[in-house]
Amino acid sequence: MKQIVPIDSIGTIIKVCGMREAENIRAVEALGIEMMGFIFWDRSKRYVSHRPAYLPTQCRRIGVFVDADISQLMKITEEYGLDGIQLHGHESPQYIRQLQAAGIRAIIIKAFNIATAEDFEQTAPYHGMADCFLFDTKGKTVGGNGVKFDWNCLGNYCGETPFLLSGGIAPEDAETIRQFRHHKCIGIDLNSRFEKAPGLKDIEKLKTFIHTVKQ
Repeated sequence: MKQIVPIDSIGTIIKVCGMREAENIRAVEALGIEMMGFIFWDRSKRYVSHRPAYLPTQCRRIGVFVDADISQLMKITEEYGLDGIQLHGHESPQYIRQLQAAGIRAIIIKAFNIATAEDFEQTAPYHGMADCFLFDTKGKTVGGNGVKFDWNCLGNYCGETPFLLSGGIAPEDAETIRQFRHHKCIGIDLNSRFEKAPGLKDIEKLKTFIHTVKQ
C-alpha cells in the first residue's frame, strides 16, 4: 500500500475538503495543510463541475467519489492529477480490487459513516485494501452534514488501518482536537463548519484553528 505523506513525519494531517474556487484554493493551500479535497459527486453542494483555474501544488489533491464508474474515476484522477481518492459511497472491496487492476496509483481512502461502536465492524473487509479510512458522521447526506458522532466510541476501533477523523469538526473544537489521542488517528478532515458558503472556506477561521492544533 502507499504511504500517506508518510504517516510518522508530520504530526496531525489536516485535510480541507469541498474546495472549488481558485483563489480560495490558493489561500487555503497557503495555510500549510497536507491534503485538499475536491468533490466529484454531482449531488453535492460542493460539486466540482469544471476544472478550477488553479489547483494546489504544495499539498496532496484528494478526489472524493461516491459509487463512481471506475473508468470515469480514472479519467478524473488523471485530468486533475489526483494524489488520492476518497471513496465515500458503498464501494466494496471488490471495487477497490478493480481500481487496482485498472492501474490506480493514487492513495485510497475509504470513508465510513459512524454512529455507534458497532459501525466499526464494517471496516473489517477493507483492512489491507485501503491505505487509510475516514470516519464520518452517519447522516441524511453523504458527508458534509456538519454534525459530530460520539468520538468516545473511537476507543472501540482496534483495526490496523490508520484513519482520518471527520464529521462536524468546528472552529471551537481546536483545543479538543489538539488533545485528542488515538494510536491510529493520523489527522482530521475539515469542511462545512469552516465555510462562508458551500465550497467557499473562511480563511481566518481555518488559520486560527490550524495554529491551535499544530502548536
